[in-house]
Amino acid sequence: MLSAALLCLVVAVSDGDTLKLRCGEPGAYRRLTVRLHAIDAPEIGQPYGRRAKRALSDIAYRKTARLDCGQTDRYDRRVCEVWVAPASCTDARCPKTLDAGLAMLTVGMAWWSRAHASEQRPTERGQYGFAEREARARRVGLWAERDPVPPWKWRPAHPYAR
Repeated sequence: MLSAALLCLVVAVSDGDTLKLRCGEPGAYRRLTVRLHAIDAPEIGQPYGRRAKRALSDIAYRKTARLDCGQTDRYDRRVCEVWVAPASCTDARCPKTLDAGLAMLTVGMAWWSRAHASEQRPTERGQYGFAEREARARRVGLWAERDPVPPWKWRPAHPYAR
């Protein structure tokens, strides 16, 4: 599913699954809005929405990211796997080994989007499913709530609260 790899700088975090990046060389920058592939995080107006945005900021903001992108979604965002260096590595040349989407699942700030599971490699499906189950079992992040409402159920009832 995913194809063209890019290296870009994360310049803003819109919410728990959307980034704004600057790609290219000085003088020829291109701005790109990206949604993380195969996860769905709470909307900003939803419980845990601001916490999810902060969590993604902690993971990716001001870092160079490797993007493996596929299609464009209905909001004209590229849908990408986003890889950054882990927080423990502060050198700009660190390898981009942390999958931001998987990290959001691990800290309990997103749902695995099973609707996109068929677009994932089998290993990735296993990792994403395991990360979500573990976060639920540990009751971390939004899983501390008894019955958190997933964004795909919340959005129709709050069409103007994005």
